[in-house]
Amino acid sequence: QLWPREKAATRRVKRAWVIPPISLPENHRRLPHLLVQIKSDKQQPGVVVYSIKGPGVDEDPKDIFSIDNRSGKVYLNTVLDREKHDRFRLKAFALDLGGVPLEDPTDLEIVVLDQNDNRPLFQRDVFTGQVVEGAEPGTFVLKAEATDADDPETDNAALRYSILGPEGAGLFAINELSGEIQVARDGLDREVMGSYNLTLQVADMAGEGLTTTATAAIYVEDINDHPPEFTSAEFHLEAPENRQGVEVGRLTVQDEDQPGSPNWLAKFTILEGDPRGAFSIHPDPLTNEGVISLAKALDYEEQSRYELLVSVQNQSPLHPSAPKAAHALARVQLQVVDANEPPFFLDNPCRGRVNEGAAAGTQISLLRARDPDTQQAQQLRFLQASGLASWLQVDPDSGRVEARQQVPPRSTFLDGWYVAQILAVDNGTPPLTATGTLSVEVLEVNDHAPALLPTMGSLCREGGSLVLSATDQDLAPHAGPFRFHFTLSSGHNWTLSHPNGRGEFHGYQSSEGLHVLPLLVRDSGIPPRVREQLLNVSVCACSRWGTCGAQAEATLGARAGLSLGGLLAILCSALLLLRKCLEAEAGPEGRKREGLGLCPPLRGGERGSVLGGWWICKSSGCRSYFWASGGGERKDPGPKAPSPFRCSCACVCVCVNVGSCYFPRQAWHGLGRAV
Repeated sequence: QLWPREKAATRRVKRAWVIPPISLPENHRRLPHLLVQIKSDKQQPGVVVYSIKGPGVDEDPKDIFSIDNRSGKVYLNTVLDREKHDRFRLKAFALDLGGVPLEDPTDLEIVVLDQNDNRPLFQRDVFTGQVVEGAEPGTFVLKAEATDADDPETDNAALRYSILGPEGAGLFAINELSGEIQVARDGLDREVMGSYNLTLQVADMAGEGLTTTATAAIYVEDINDHPPEFTSAEFHLEAPENRQGVEVGRLTVQDEDQPGSPNWLAKFTILEGDPRGAFSIHPDPLTNEGVISLAKALDYEEQSRYELLVSVQNQSPLHPSAPKAAHALARVQLQVVDANEPPFFLDNPCRGRVNEGAAAGTQISLLRARDPDTQQAQQLRFLQASGLASWLQVDPDSGRVEARQQVPPRSTFLDGWYVAQILAVDNGTPPLTATGTLSVEVLEVNDHAPALLPTMGSLCREGGSLVLSATDQDLAPHAGPFRFHFTLSSGHNWTLSHPNGRGEFHGYQSSEGLHVLPLLVRDSGIPPRVREQLLNVSVCACSRWGTCGAQAEATLGARAGLSLGGLLAILCSALLLLRKCLEAEAGPEGRKREGLGLCPPLRGGERGSVLGGWWICKSSGCRSYFWASGGGERKDPGPKAPSPFRCSCACVCVCVNVGSCYFPRQAWHGLGRAV
C-alpha cells in the first residue's frame, strides 16, 4: 500500500492551472494536515485571493477541508472514513482583490484510500438448518453469509469461511468461499445426536485479517427407522363389571424415534379374544401407551376372564432401513371383577285381579324378582315405593300381594285399576334396587239388586201399556238389560213383554181404581240379582184423546197425600196402640195369639182398600216393614230375615177411599222376623 509523501503535498502548480487527484488514507489523525498548495500563473504578490467550494467545504459534510486564501494551501481538518465518503470533488478559484477571476475554476479531487478497519459481519448470529438422518455425503444443509464494509476491490473485504470446534467434526463441511454447509460423510443418526451446534468463523484479508464468529444450529430430522415394541410379552389387568367407557389398564411400548412424531406414535389393534367388541384401545399421545377401555359393559356371570392378543405399529410406515420388530405382539390377561348388580322383576308390570268386596287377606298377586349375582348369596325384599292403595299390602319377604281390608267397590274414576310403584331390594354392598309397577284390577261383582223406577203409572180402562225401567248400582255387565215378572197370578187383565230389551206392562178391560201389583225385577249379572217391588197402577176412564181424567189424578194424588201428611197421623196412632200392647200382653179373650201381625180383612159392609200396615215392636233390632194389598184382600208381606225374635207388636192399617176402616183394638204377643 502506497502512502503519499509529505513533500509531494507542497508541490507548486504552474502554468497549467490543473491540479492532479490527491490520495489520502482514511483514519489520518495528525490534523490539520496540508494536502496541497495551489498557485496561479498570474499571481502577483498580495493581489490573488484563493478559495475552494464543494462537498466537504461549504456543502455537507461541511468543514472537512479549508484553504488559506492568501497562500493557496489546502488543509484536512477531520479524520476521514472511506466507508462513508470514498472521494471528494472540489472547485478551486483564483480571484483578484476586486473579486474578478484570474483563472478559470479548476477541479480538485481528493481520493480516500481504504484501510482494513472493518471486521467482516455474519448476517445473523445463529443460522439454522435441517437434514434427515442417514443423509448421503454432499447433501446441502444451509448457507452462512457475511459482509465486510471495507473496499470490496481490496483484500480488506476478501472473506473466507471455516468451522471451528470439535462438535460435528468430520460430519459437516463448509465451502470457504460461499459459506455453504454440506454433509461430509455417512453416520447421521438422530437417535445418537438429534442436533449439532457448529461454530462458524469468517475472516477478511483472505483469511488472514479480521475475524468474526457465528453459530450454525443443525437439526437432524427423524425417519421411522425404529419400530415400536411392547415392554412385556404379557400384561395382567382387571376390569369392573357393568361399567362402560372406563379405562381398565395401559400397555407400555418403547420407540426410539422422535417423541410426538408420526414415526413415534403407536397404533394398537386387538387381534383375538374380543369377538363381540367389548374392548377398545387407543394410544395416549403423551406417553404412547395403549389405553384399554370398556366399549361395552361386562357381565361377570356370563364371562369372568378374557385373553386378548394385541399388536402395535407406528402411524407412519417404517423406513426400509428399519429392523424388524421383535416384540410387536403382546397378550393381555384380563380378569372381570364381580360387582353387585341390581335385581329385576320377572313380570313388569305385575298384574293382579280381585273381586270387589273380597275379604281381607285375599291373595291378589305374587311379586317375582331375581338377582343376577349368582355367585353371591343374596336375599330380596319387596317394599312399597308409592301409590299403593290403603287396602293393599305387600309381604316384604314372599312378595305376596293381598287385601289389607275388604276390597272397596270398583272405582269408575280409576276405571277399576289401582297402580303402585314397588321395589325389590337386595342385601349386597351397596344394596341395589329394582323398580316395578303393580297393577291391580278390581272386578265388578253383582252385589246390588235392581230397583223399579218409577213405581207408579196410569192406564186407560179400555187397555194400554206402561214402559217399565229400573236402576242398578252395579256396573256393566251386571246391570241392564232388565227383566220383569209377576210374583203371583194377576189374572188375564195384566201382561208383561220385553220388546227391544225393555219392559212393557199391558192392561186390558181392568176395573177402575188403584191396583198394586207385586213385580220381580231381575238384572243381567252372573248370577243375576232379583228384587220384588210393587207397581201402583191407576186405571181410569180415559178421554177421547186417550188420557186419564181428574179421577186418576185424584187417586194418585190421595196416595201421594197419604205418604206425606197422613204418615204422621198414622205414626201417632201406632204409638198409642204400641203403648197398649206393652201394658197388656193378652187379648180380650185372655189368651196369647201367635202370628205375623198381618192386618185382618175388612169387616163385612166396609168399603175401601187396605193400602198397608206396619209392625211396631218393643224389642231392639226390629224395624218397620211395609206391605200392601188391594181390595181388602190380605197379602203375604214377602220374604223376611231368617233370624226370629220375640217382640210385642201392634197392627196399623191404612185405608184409601175411606168409608170406614178397621183398627184392631187388641194387641197380641207375636213372632216377628226382621226384614
